[in-house]
Amino acid sequence: MITYLVAFLVALMVGLVLTLVVRNRALAWGWVDQANSSRKVHVRPIPRLGGIGIVGGFFAPLCALFLVDSGVGNHFRAQTELVWGLFGGGLTVVGLGLYDDLRGAGAKLKFSVQLLVALGLYALGFRIEAIANPFGPEVPLGVLSLPFTVVWMVGVVNALNLIDGLDGLAGGVAFFGVGTNFIIALSRGDMVLCLVMAALAGAILGFLVFNFNPASIFMGDTGSMFLGFVLAAVSIKTSAKSGTAVAMLVPVMALGLPIVDTLLAMVRRTVLGRPMFSADKEHIHHRMMSRLVLSHRGAVLVLYGLCALFTLTALGLHWANTAQSAMLLTGMAVVVAVLMRKLGYLDLRRAGGVSEARRKNIRLRSLVKDVTEAVRAARESQDIWEAVRPLAEALDAAHLELRFELRREGTREGRAFETQRPAGSALPLEVRLEVKDGDEGLGWLRILWSDGRSEINRDEELALELVADAVGDQATRLMAQAEADPKRVVAMRR
Repeated sequence: MITYLVAFLVALMVGLVLTLVVRNRALAWGWVDQANSSRKVHVRPIPRLGGIGIVGGFFAPLCALFLVDSGVGNHFRAQTELVWGLFGGGLTVVGLGLYDDLRGAGAKLKFSVQLLVALGLYALGFRIEAIANPFGPEVPLGVLSLPFTVVWMVGVVNALNLIDGLDGLAGGVAFFGVGTNFIIALSRGDMVLCLVMAALAGAILGFLVFNFNPASIFMGDTGSMFLGFVLAAVSIKTSAKSGTAVAMLVPVMALGLPIVDTLLAMVRRTVLGRPMFSADKEHIHHRMMSRLVLSHRGAVLVLYGLCALFTLTALGLHWANTAQSAMLLTGMAVVVAVLMRKLGYLDLRRAGGVSEARRKNIRLRSLVKDVTEAVRAARESQDIWEAVRPLAEALDAAHLELRFELRREGTREGRAFETQRPAGSALPLEVRLEVKDGDEGLGWLRILWSDGRSEINRDEELALELVADAVGDQATRLMAQAEADPKRVVAMRR
């Protein structure tokens, strides 16, 4: 136990120091998460990249084992498949997360890298080879072992990423998952997995000092994807070495909250015709705050309690017999059903408007696709405006404005386009989205409604964000072409 405590304390101290350093550097260099969307819970820019502290804290005691000649170090180094999997796969996921936090990575790139990492782990022996059956013998997967392993790895990585929506939530959820794996590994006398989980627990707590509400730094995708990766990989190892009939149900239950939230998001977006990887404000933690009228911190603490319940159920399944397992699963199913009802996920009164919302969202997605394609084909600023202009009628807006504004050598140059429509006479609701080249502002897209609405529909906001991104990308390209060959391209200023 002393070895585990030392690993925990080393990871805790390294995580604390690294998180503090990254927070200060991120503020100085402008690496912050802006509060520029209705789905954002925070109201001021917060430094990101806090995941670097988690990663550094986790690897510090493990790297020390390569430098210290001890029985624990020799035992750890002998686990070559585990070492290669954690270091190789972990650093690859960290690289992906850093790129996403700094530059932004599309869904295709994320899933491609995650898929390659999952395949690499499978080749190293991280495999799900049977499906648990608490009511009978387990079901061997055979050739389906590979797809099940890949789905588990990619699914858990993205589940932790999706649950990262409130201060301290993703870190706390991961901590409960770590605790489950540590206890199970300890009960089997698995020294290496206990050591790995102790290191991750210390790194998480070191980060949570700065991330619990009110947070002064976010973990970003670097941290959330890394936590998901380590938990997914270690869960496979703990379940594979377990002799219980419910082996794989244990990690599923231990990570019950992010898994349930991810499944609900997939169903919700499919039914409503939304893009599968779009952001919304309908996650469990969002509904906790809106439906149950909980504060930010209150919602996180309630969800910590739910995670503790999932953890106790997971540990109970590990030692339970068939009848006890059935009772535990039934009880947890009732708890989840009651929670879903309280949060409005099972509200049948809203079912009537689902089909209309789906049709509207599908039309909106088609419109956004046409608009963004036209924007990317634009040769000058007038073409960009002609591509964007149909949004006014499609969104039933009273006013639409697109402005480009550049600051050069102390002077301000700009060009504006706008259109007006008769669409109501109520007090206007205004939404303004920045058109940017990275962190540099190039102008804005401004839209007003006068039909009496008090807030923008999230699907419409997402559509406008996609259009603003496309306008920013094309404006950047056109300006670069204008500077390279002023005679060939009409510059976007007047």
